[in-house]
Amino acid sequence: MRPALTIPDALFRRMISHCGSSLPHEACGLLAGTGNTVSQVYEMTNSEPSPVSYLMDPAEQFTALKEMRQKGLRLLGIYHSHPQSQAYPSPKDVSLAFYDDAVYIIVSLIERDNPEVRAFTIVTGDVDRVDIIVLSEGPAGSPDSP
Repeated sequence: MRPALTIPDALFRRMISHCGSSLPHEACGLLAGTGNTVSQVYEMTNSEPSPVSYLMDPAEQFTALKEMRQKGLRLLGIYHSHPQSQAYPSPKDVSLAFYDDAVYIIVSLIERDNPEVRAFTIVTGDVDRVDIIVLSEGPAGSPDSP
């Protein structure tokens, strides 16, 4: 089983906000960091806006991956929203999962006021759940222990 993905609360909320702001279409983005801890969110443009699929803008994706390398970060996760379905990879999501080392995060917006967020690894068609740890921020913006 893969270790949990750790996301600071501010970045977690930013990802969810991006997904909500893209309604009625799916949103998409990248999560970068070191180890298993996210330190940067890259909000991508869905270049084929649809409520049931996404395609990241290739130029934005290239720029984000290049910036990650320059900052010594690695791609930890790929997120997208499901405006009208559960937080589970669709058959299309599984068929397009090309990054074996990345965690795939799905934000279900069925309940707009209470989004469901789940993470998975998808390797050669096998879908496995990954835990997400959201780090709350203490006084002065320092992360607390989970």
